Amino acid sequence: MNSPPKHIIAVSANVMNDQGHTLLVKTHVRSDTWETPGGQVEVGEPLDQALCREVLEETGLVISPVGINGVYYNVTKHLLAVVFKAKYISGDIHIQPDEIKEAEFVELTEQNIGQYITRPNMKSRTLDCMRAVNIVPYETWEVTPFNLLSRLS
Repeated sequence: MNSPPKHIIAVSANVMNDQGHTLLVKTHVRSDTWETPGGQVEVGEPLDQALCREVLEETGLVISPVGINGVYYNVTKHLLAVVFKAKYISGDIHIQPDEIKEAEFVELTEQNIGQYITRPNMKSRTLDCMRAVNIVPYETWEVTPFNLLSRLS
């Protein structure tokens, strides 16, 4: 009998502020590149709540997810990454040194993205978010009894 599959689910966000700048972070593990903030989803945690928690833990910023821009899979790490578009709501950047090395809002364009995001998988995700005109709806449900907990659309 086969054991059930074990995958890691992660979330990240393309967060933009009122000036149209994108929030990027530099982690300890991947300090050679900037990337969008996010992290691992805890067991039983809704994806949108995990995203808000991760961004708050890493940067001190409160965000509001708008919807999903893409879903990506890392075969090597068995990691499913769900990438959201999100709006900056409030707060000033206060990094948690045990979480990340740096965080800042940058004026990110297709022309300058390579100066910040050097890993092709992270660059691809971010470009997809920058180019997206539509988002994918996301819902969180309890099913006993049926109860819609949240919907992004």
